[in-house]
Order: sequence, then C-alpha cells, then structure tokens
Amino acid sequence: MASFKWDKTGLFAAGVLFGTAGIKLLSSKDAKKVYTECTAAVLRAKDCVMKTVTTVQENAGDIYADAQQINEDRKAAEEPFEDEASEGETEFKETEDEAQTTEEAAE
Repeated sequence: MASFKWDKTGLFAAGVLFGTAGIKLLSSKDAKKVYTECTAAVLRAKDCVMKTVTTVQENAGDIYADAQQINEDRKAAEEPFEDEASEGETEFKETEDEAQTTEEAAE
C-alpha cells in the first residue's frame, strides 16, 4: 500500500492559507491607508528632487553664460594687441618708404 506524505500536503495547505491571508491583508482598508501614505511620500520626494534638478539646471545655464562672457571679454582684450602689431608693421613700411624717398632725393 502506498504511503501518503502528510508533510507535503501540510506545506501546501499552509501555503494556500498564508496566500489567502496575504491577499486579504493586502486588500484591507489599513493596507490601503499604508499604500496611500507611501505614495504621498514618494510624490513629496519627487517634488523635492525636481526642485533640486531645476535649481541645478538654472545654475548650469548661468555658469555657461558667464563662461561665454569671460571668453568674449578675453578675446576682446587680445584684439587691440593684434591691431597694435599690424599698426607697427604699417609704421615700419612707412619708414622704409620715407627712407627710399630720401635716398632718391639725395641722388
């Protein structure tokens, strides 16, 4: 005669019992209140994170604009030196031309 294994049947019955109790517990009014509070906390955290992200984005935009302005100011400060260098070349050419004119006149 085959022996019936009560330990496996008992484990199955306990699983069904805990599963049914778990479903009842998860669908109770108290559980709904807990879910609602947890969801509200998550939404508050999301709002806080979004405010922080917005602040970081604004600061990054300000930093980028300031950096561009610094580079433009530097470029503008360097340009007169380039103009002075080209003016120096023009003055040198004028001096050479004057020297040639003076030499031609002397001849």
